[in-house]
Amino acid sequence: MTTDSHPDIIVIGAGIVGIGAAAFLAEAGHKVTVIDRAGICEETSSGNAAAFAFSDVLPLAHKGMIGQVPKWLADPLGPLSIPPAYLPKLLPWLFRFWRAGSNASYERSLGAQAALMRLAEVEWMDLLDRSATRGMLREDGSLELYESEAEFRSSLPGWAVRDRFGISYRHLETHELPDYQPGLAGTFSRGTFVPHWKTVGDPKLFGQAIWSYAERNGATFMRGDVGLAMQAKDDRVLVQLREGRTLTTRRLVIAAGAWSHRLARHFGDRIPLETERGYNTTLPKKAFDVRRQLIFSGHGFVITPLDTGLRVGGAVEFGGLDRPPNFARSKAMLAKAQRFLPGLDARGGREWMGFRPSLPDSLPVIGYSRNDAKVLYAFGHGHLGLTQAAATGRLIRDLVMGQTPPMDLSPFDPQRFHGR
Repeated sequence: MTTDSHPDIIVIGAGIVGIGAAAFLAEAGHKVTVIDRAGICEETSSGNAAAFAFSDVLPLAHKGMIGQVPKWLADPLGPLSIPPAYLPKLLPWLFRFWRAGSNASYERSLGAQAALMRLAEVEWMDLLDRSATRGMLREDGSLELYESEAEFRSSLPGWAVRDRFGISYRHLETHELPDYQPGLAGTFSRGTFVPHWKTVGDPKLFGQAIWSYAERNGATFMRGDVGLAMQAKDDRVLVQLREGRTLTTRRLVIAAGAWSHRLARHFGDRIPLETERGYNTTLPKKAFDVRRQLIFSGHGFVITPLDTGLRVGGAVEFGGLDRPPNFARSKAMLAKAQRFLPGLDARGGREWMGFRPSLPDSLPVIGYSRNDAKVLYAFGHGHLGLTQAAATGRLIRDLVMGQTPPMDLSPFDPQRFHGR
């Protein structure tokens, strides 16, 4: 075993949140090393839906969603699935999720989410310019589609909430839908166009481009599997890799997505993170001419046109980190996509599953370990890791440098779950 007194800051996790933190810290002159067992954006951040969903401010635990859970669970291939054998393990998280839907908790989460989204949009646009990656951004908006007038009307309270935060959108009549997406099936009666919704050409390539910018500013990458032991000692933090190497650092940032809560336990923090397993199929680009991201909220999936293909994916399966994938879920979404886009060529697709780190109140943890200010947490972003990565990177930089953050961080406090 070798021990190296190495970087000023170690970031565990080379997904988009860890890369965002590294980019901001390296810009500020810190010597940063990012550690990941796989590589830069090689796991969950490689296969997401590629959206900057700045208008997606509603916490998942809102009343409308809770009311749909029984219906969704009745369909094993529907938008939400919980394997029966996993349900006992999930019950404490579900109880917290239910409580997060109370009016007071919901309003707190909503205000915090909206504030983080405002910061995320500003910080991403600035970082895109600084890193010369704006050319990877698509600003085509999104189109949400409804199969009935009842489904459309059930969405209106959510749009009214967005009115409170100045989010732009336009409801569309049936005859307008072909102007926004030709070739739709005739089953859709209404739609909503969100003009400021943005996507990237490919999330993996985009994340790697942001990493290149961090690297130009001095950040370094180390492949390694963290997990044997970590501890704070005097003015340093010791990080032991399974490969037999031990590093020491002044500050440690844990941004390891769905694995982060396991690492946080080394420092005495028990954070109720659960894993939303998401599925998709990426088809060749020629499969269908999709003009912008299409959102089928009643079915829990989206279709995203990428520079590298056409991605059909979404849905939620609470099944933890260890169960094998159930690719019947990706096949079910692809079958629906063929029904909604007659003429879609479903041949030649690549199936994928990723792990979304989800907390019951839909907010990430951004802040210090309860026992040691040398350890910071930046995880639990759920479906919004790509969207919120730049804001999280900015906030982590401010905390490391002792600067006042531009927003209230108390809703994101890693200790907010203790005692509940």
